[in-house]
Amino acid sequence: MSSCPVSNTKGKAVENKTPAHLLLDASRLGDGPHFFCADPGCDVVYFSADGNEIHRKADLKVRVGLKETEDPVPVCYCFEFTRADLRAELERDGETRIPQQIKHEIAAGRCACDVKNPEGTCCLGNVMNAVRAIEKELVSE
Repeated sequence: MSSCPVSNTKGKAVENKTPAHLLLDASRLGDGPHFFCADPGCDVVYFSADGNEIHRKADLKVRVGLKETEDPVPVCYCFEFTRADLRAELERDGETRIPQQIKHEIAAGRCACDVKNPEGTCCLGNVMNAVRAIEKELVSE
């Protein structure tokens, strides 16, 4: 595991196909291993093990949900759900069926998180974290 050269956050290894799919200019992607910086306050999304290659939020085709605070904040890249979608259902119904919808789509083989989600992994954990955070916000409002 390598650390982000800007924030010093431990990076999570991602397969090169993830940044290759999401970078505006994939020709800038080197051959070596790449890592995802999950620090919300850091502008770096991907970096190389040696730290010489850095790809920032502005270099991607999509917004990085973990690094965004203003809507639309993506939480599910395959089915295009946002934090606002979760909040709207929770405010209206007191619950959200979005996680179950995503699970259904995953079971049907219709997800591509490995190339659509900047983290290169299933987004369901991020969706559930967002649901819990929104529920806490709604209780304190």
